[in-house]
Amino acid sequence: MSSPAGTLVVGASQAGAQLALSLREAGDTAPITLVGAEPHPPYQRPPLSKAYLLRRTDAGGLALRSPAFYAERGIEVVTGERVVELTGDHASTGTGHTLTFDRLALTVGARVRRLAVPGSDLDGVHHLRDLADADRLRTALPGASRVVVVGGGFVGLEASAVAGALGATVTVVEAADRLIGRSVAPVVSEFFRRAHERRGTSVRLGSAVAAIRGSAGTVRAVVLADGTELPADLVLVGIGVLPRTELAEQLGLVCENGIVVDRDARTSRAGVVAAGDCTVQPGPDGPLRLESVQNAVAQAKVAAATLAGRPRPAVEVPWFWSDQADLKLQIAGLSAGHDEIVVRGDLDAERFAVLYYRDGALTAVDAVNCAADYLVVRKALASGATIPADRARRSARPLKELTVPAGRAS
Repeated sequence: MSSPAGTLVVGASQAGAQLALSLREAGDTAPITLVGAEPHPPYQRPPLSKAYLLRRTDAGGLALRSPAFYAERGIEVVTGERVVELTGDHASTGTGHTLTFDRLALTVGARVRRLAVPGSDLDGVHHLRDLADADRLRTALPGASRVVVVGGGFVGLEASAVAGALGATVTVVEAADRLIGRSVAPVVSEFFRRAHERRGTSVRLGSAVAAIRGSAGTVRAVVLADGTELPADLVLVGIGVLPRTELAEQLGLVCENGIVVDRDARTSRAGVVAAGDCTVQPGPDGPLRLESVQNAVAQAKVAAATLAGRPRPAVEVPWFWSDQADLKLQIAGLSAGHDEIVVRGDLDAERFAVLYYRDGALTAVDAVNCAADYLVVRKALASGATIPADRARRSARPLKELTVPAGRAS
């Protein structure tokens, strides 16, 4: 196998597929090769921890595009080939094939962070990052009666909701003092703790895992640092991801907790761009890693524009969502560094929004089962409008009526 010189996109991820497509939309006619280690063409990852585990969709339903779609646009998709070595103009795969290129894009994503405790390699211990992980978990969950989820982040909470819906007794173990603490305010963390417990899940905060115990090579319990033993016949470890930087490091690219890129998705080497979960980009307060579909797609469009010599697309407001049972959390903006919040709605009714402010400026929203407020804030952030905190706090009127357009005094 070989490829004509052109653009090589390493990583058949959502970012990789978008980058290839955006190059074509920009009028780029040079050959494009999209290569991925998995045996599948690019697919959606978010449903893996939700609809896919619940068997509401299948692998075919996850595909981003059909094979014919790529072929019609002259995008060669190579699956089942992991690039293991990169030089200035060619890539070598694990099976010994060579791919040549003039321009290079790295959309290699991230890998799961492993739990470094005794017993973490027992049968019945799962991770959830790719389709193969989801297939193993989807097969095992229906037969599991006692599930322990290690990690109270989005993937862990989504999967724990699925396990509970399938009839398992579920315990979530989180080392920090609150759930999804890197992403939401304490009031939102506490809401989700209570909401999951109302649905039958036990949540243990501030609890570190010391070991996983088994018999006959199969998991039987999770042992916490305080000696507590939680019976389990299935363990899901969801303690975050690590950006894949090995290939970037081979090229001598600057990497600091990810491949460092500028606002145009350029790496430290001319002609090489990167996009998606593998990157670190400029943020309001310094280097920023965003792990979301929206960021992967938006950054891929920027990277394609850079390679094609086109103007950078307009900056998009970051957004994200998480479905946990019948709770839909929608996030827009960046809440890091906030110094004020306003809670609107009814937490007990599981329908509310939290608005974030920094130095009086609206910066983000977390909305639970409250799509209207989410959309209003997302639109305001995109247009430069605001919703003054005092108005949002005092008035029960819809947020749309409280919005102050950009440039207009409040």
